[in-house]
Amino acid sequence: MPFINLKTNVKLDDAIKQTIKSKLSKSISLIPGKSEAYLMCAVEDNISMMFRGGDSQPVAFVEVKIFGNSTKDAYTALTAEICKILQSEAGIDGNCCYVKFEEVEYWGMDGFMF
Repeated sequence: MPFINLKTNVKLDDAIKQTIKSKLSKSISLIPGKSEAYLMCAVEDNISMMFRGGDSQPVAFVEVKIFGNSTKDAYTALTAEICKILQSEAGIDGNCCYVKFEEVEYWGMDGFMF
């Protein structure tokens, strides 16, 4: 039950958004036991964001929520992959990208709890 939410100040065309979502979906498998089969992914582009006191550089904030928990090594690998994707597809440097992980104890779907 993972969810990846990308927020960026970069204006992305629909094809790039789709490419980013597809690559993020595949990257979730870097966390053991997670796959794109249940991944939900959102991309919010062209939003007002400030980083290091200014708003002129491309930046991103990525939230990754998973049901259960994982390891720091898995989160490190996924962080590196997310930054790589955003650099290649949106021109966002890794040093301008924050990735936040949240481990969720309770997760519901279709009227029941996992």
